[in-house]
Amino acid sequence: MAELLKGAPVAAALNEKTKAGAARLRETGVIPTLALVRVGENDADIYYERGAVKRCGAAGVEARSVVLPADVSEEALLRVIDDLNRDSSVHGVLIFRPLPRHISDAKIRAALSPEKDVDGITDGSLAGVFTGNGQGFCPCTAQSCVEILEHYGIDCTGKRAVVMGRSLVIGKPVSQLLLSRNATVTVCHTRTRDLPAETKRADIIVAAVGHSNALDGRHVSPAQIVIDVGINTNDEGKMVGDVDFEAVEPIVAAITPVPGGVGSVTTAVLVAHTVQAAARQNNIMLT
Repeated sequence: MAELLKGAPVAAALNEKTKAGAARLRETGVIPTLALVRVGENDADIYYERGAVKRCGAAGVEARSVVLPADVSEEALLRVIDDLNRDSSVHGVLIFRPLPRHISDAKIRAALSPEKDVDGITDGSLAGVFTGNGQGFCPCTAQSCVEILEHYGIDCTGKRAVVMGRSLVIGKPVSQLLLSRNATVTVCHTRTRDLPAETKRADIIVAAVGHSNALDGRHVSPAQIVIDVGINTNDEGKMVGDVDFEAVEPIVAAITPVPGGVGSVTTAVLVAHTVQAAARQNNIMLT
């Protein structure tokens, strides 16, 4: 039976550090503040927003929800972002995506100030991830993967890591994070030949392809660590990951569950980024 790498204790540890940082900022008169910009009434966005607001409250971070109608114009949304960029009392901005089809995602991402981009969607933030210059913020889900590895004492140095997926949201940034921790990284995708041959020789597998059962028993070997980033709904309406958990769990050494794994760490990372952004913008050093 594999060790379950649950997200709750990872999030709890992050929250304690974040709460201490927020308290330090408040002592100086700075109230760390996150603006959540939501367009429309998507159930998944609303669910995430509620969780983020609750997490902010527990950590001493103020959360402001900016809710716009689904038919809001691109120009109106750009004005909202410009206002948030200029508002010195707002330190972090989360824009829920995907946006309605009449709005250019590229324009919206380009409009957001990288210093307030606490979910790593701007080119400036991603440049920081790829150059390792310490500027900007990594996408929260990608960082959640390495937060889990580090919390459970899994040293990436010298390990073979296979990342399934090459998106800018997870696949590419998590690959860079693993490289920065001295792993040898292979990125696999839909054009990869003989995927099982690649994954079976890995020490660490990150599954981030966006559909269920992408990784099953044919793809894994004993002693492996599996990080399942996927959030999917199966035919029975149950939330599942990208990994066939029942087939993989008996084989590998450790695995993140879905739900209760990577996703439960993501909001903790988001709030931590907001506190870090507030500190940077006010030139305050957090210990």
